[in-house]
Amino acid sequence: MCNLYRLSKMPQEVASWFDAVNDIGGANFGEEVYPGYPGAVIAEGKLTTMSWGFPLQRRGVKGQPLKPKPVNNARTDKLKAFFWRDSFETRRCVIPLTAWAEAEGPKGAKTRSWLSIPDAGMFAAAGIWRPSDEWGNVYSMIMTDAVGEASKLHHRMPVLLGPENLELWREGSPSEAFDLCKPWAGALSIDRTAQSWSGR
Repeated sequence: MCNLYRLSKMPQEVASWFDAVNDIGGANFGEEVYPGYPGAVIAEGKLTTMSWGFPLQRRGVKGQPLKPKPVNNARTDKLKAFFWRDSFETRRCVIPLTAWAEAEGPKGAKTRSWLSIPDAGMFAAAGIWRPSDEWGNVYSMIMTDAVGEASKLHHRMPVLLGPENLELWREGSPSEAFDLCKPWAGALSIDRTAQSWSGR
């Protein structure tokens, strides 16, 4: 699953790449994105920022309300469930990124391994979004079965969208969009680092 990704491009470059209106302006956003933090999203034709993760309400053992948990990944086999269904059917978005990370190594000493599309300066993951009372507009990344290089690190990976499928993902019917929720057929590369997985 993806719990960390990066976008090392400036807002105007991202907006131009995806033929979107730059609703962020010249403001910087964090290059590394973690659940519960803001990330750049293409939604309704605009490049904007939202919080990564749908809020999941929780209660303690005595019934007391706890801080909501950001659910940042939506599995393809769960998209018809109540928690995700309305967003998948009516509010699909594109998540620009330059790489995503998976943890690799022994427990307690895991390091970051970054996956990307070779020779692609930037690419897109499929996402869904919705407004929330807790954090404003929020988004989640769609996950599918991992294949190829990605399967060496985890059994799931983001649904990646080629340029030819961006409009269909955003504007197509739910059934057309669901047909795009499949493993990436192209090449992937892995950059294994010595950086601690838990270090920010």
